[in-house]
Amino acid sequence: MLVVDDDLTVAEVVAGYLTRAGHRVERVADGHAALAAVAAAPPDLIVLDLMLPGIDGLEVCRRLRATGHGAELPVVMLTAKGDEADRILGLELGADDYVTKPFSPRELTLRVQSVLRRSRAAAAPAPVEPRVLSAGDLVLDPQGRRARRGGRELSLTLREFDLLAFLVRHPGTAFGREELMQRVWGWDFGDLSTVTVHVRRLREKVEDDPAVPVLINTVWGVGYRFDPADPAAPAGPAAFADPVDPAGPGRSAGRTAGADRL
Repeated sequence: MLVVDDDLTVAEVVAGYLTRAGHRVERVADGHAALAAVAAAPPDLIVLDLMLPGIDGLEVCRRLRATGHGAELPVVMLTAKGDEADRILGLELGADDYVTKPFSPRELTLRVQSVLRRSRAAAAPAPVEPRVLSAGDLVLDPQGRRARRGGRELSLTLREFDLLAFLVRHPGTAFGREELMQRVWGWDFGDLSTVTVHVRRLREKVEDDPAVPVLINTVWGVGYRFDPADPAAPAGPAAFADPVDPAGPGRSAGRTAGADRL
């Protein structure tokens, strides 16, 4: 586990709590050192302060998500900034949770453990289910974790795919954000903005016009509902055959109280 914070006292306290919880912890104090540490030996999770010398935590998260070794690395952001805009930006960049200073080290430890459980559960083999899920021209392959709409492959993150697959399995049913957090990702607590951000990103990838969604609709006062498009031709495994290049072989183009707060 990697703790990235230039405040020596905060870093020592956080590392101490995580160590006592059974984690092996490495500490670095700036963004460049964090990227180097992840590249050398990817940790199970990174606790990442937003305000860092050199490059800030948001840029570190952005660069991690753009690399193979950091694309799915669980990230808990730690910052003195409490503005909603900062939380949303961190979530949009792929942070898994967001803890604002001052915070309880015990609560941070519980949040870290919760994120780790969610990450491991998401990476576990899924139960055997139908080869594909389809709704109109939207086709998902749960085993291959691939999605297409209208023959176009969609680039989805792990959490985006899980959310879309869940909605496709439950067409016409409205779900609240808390229910989606629990049933899709197994999160017992967390920032509800996470669901809002992932829905927005999904709409950008699956809707013809994200500003006027027709597949993932908002149900005011409740949450979100998936409404399948008009049925198209039934989809099957062939929907995921790689396109054929005419010139040659085909290639795939509850908050916990703590006595001390930092």
